[in-house]
Amino acid sequence: MTNDLKAQIGLINNRLSELSYGENPNELYEPIRYIMSLGGKRLRPVLVLLAYRLFKDDPESILDQALAVEVFHNFTLMHDDIMDEAPLRRGKPTVHEKWNSSTAILSGDVMLVKAYDLLLDAPTDLKAIITAFNACAAGVCEGQQFDMNFETLNTVSEADYIHMIKLKTAVLLGFSLKLGAMLAGADEQACEKLYDFGVHIGIGFQLKDDLLDVYADQEKFGKQVGGDIIANKKTFLLLKALELSNDEQKSELENWISATEFNSDEKVREVTRVYDEMGIRQLTLDKMNEYFNKGFEALNDIPVEEGKKRPLISFAEYLIDRDK
Repeated sequence: MTNDLKAQIGLINNRLSELSYGENPNELYEPIRYIMSLGGKRLRPVLVLLAYRLFKDDPESILDQALAVEVFHNFTLMHDDIMDEAPLRRGKPTVHEKWNSSTAILSGDVMLVKAYDLLLDAPTDLKAIITAFNACAAGVCEGQQFDMNFETLNTVSEADYIHMIKLKTAVLLGFSLKLGAMLAGADEQACEKLYDFGVHIGIGFQLKDDLLDVYADQEKFGKQVGGDIIANKKTFLLLKALELSNDEQKSELENWISATEFNSDEKVREVTRVYDEMGIRQLTLDKMNEYFNKGFEALNDIPVEEGKKRPLISFAEYLIDRDK
């Protein structure tokens, strides 16, 4: 990560440490402070700042609006963890595990309210910003519902899966970049190109996340490696394996998917072995890079001097190369 990116994250973390979410009842607000203190890559607010800096040089003036997307993102994580029954988030107990599901739902609701609160002092067209944010937020919810729908389907097409992760993950990255451009007063075409850049980078980012869930170093990853395999999540890796498998491989995968009693470590090990036999890791990398390249093409179309784009390019390259 470049020093410039570290500086942007520093700005964001400093402002986050100053935010007040509320005090009483403590049981409502402490879970918010807890999840926001767990760290994370802060990539969404960084994207807001980097997009803004393509057009203006005072990112400190829009920190609260950048933090709105980070608070919203963590709100979605808090609720997603309940739905996924996830035990860990960034290596620590999830909110519903540390407290309970009811508290996690209610605290998450307050986080959504706080996200709107942080947008209110936007220096440009607030109605347009709220309209774009609402479309993004609804898309994220649609993506989560599609993801849950997939759990009950025997097969899901690659196209349907890509559409789901576009909604669930990528539209928020696209909105983050579009928000930065809107806050800077950029023209509509530049805003949309930045949105396209973010959406394509976001799809690549989620494909990398699918890959890391199977192949990451546990100590670096912060979540349970193999959690998607244990939960039979229809990731790109599993869908591609089911599509390309021979009869023996498909039977083995389906046996693990249908098993109700199993040793988790054994399941992860054996399913990963099948993936390795089929070259699923490389196929996922190829698809990931396809979307990253589409993102770079959209960025190239924005009529801003190349030097100003360099921080965005560096950040995208960091996402491509990340190991957690």
